[in-house]
Amino acid sequence: MATEEAPKPAPLPPYPEMILEAIEALNDKQGSNKSAISKHIEGKYGDLPPAHGSLLTAHLSRMKESGELLFLKNNYFRADAPDAPPKRGRGRPPKSKDPNAPPPQPKPKPASPRPRGRPSKPKDPEAQQAERPAKKPKPAAPAPAPAPAADGSAPVKRGRGRPPKVRPAEPAAA
Repeated sequence: MATEEAPKPAPLPPYPEMILEAIEALNDKQGSNKSAISKHIEGKYGDLPPAHGSLLTAHLSRMKESGELLFLKNNYFRADAPDAPPKRGRGRPPKSKDPNAPPPQPKPKPASPRPRGRPSKPKDPEAQQAERPAKKPKPAAPAPAPAPAADGSAPVKRGRGRPPKVRPAEPAAA
């Protein structure tokens, strides 16, 4: 009885090697996108782990951060490729400087700088009275006379706020 062993598949090379090999094999001038790289790896190495998509994404982002790959317009390029586009920083590019132009003149400061914020009030109260006229006093309306209470006693003046809740008297338990 001879036992036949199935040939073991060759171990997969590391993902960075497979990615760089796929980009070289695709040899696209505009770069290779993630799906093209994935299809090339799947075609060449049939037995891939089930998490191939997430592994590929993680390795592509790690290689992009380390500078091994350039990412431009949703495509990946080798950083050492001669036809790779120049890497541009974020934001608006700086203005080009003319070497023959004179240096810019500093802006002249105003003679008396106005302080920031609202002007302070005058300290003299009489100066304040002179600035604005006094208000006319309003004629006082006569206060309404309090209505007598039902039992004939003087009305109780209410205090401020909400009045306390009145609880009904409970009959005494005998």
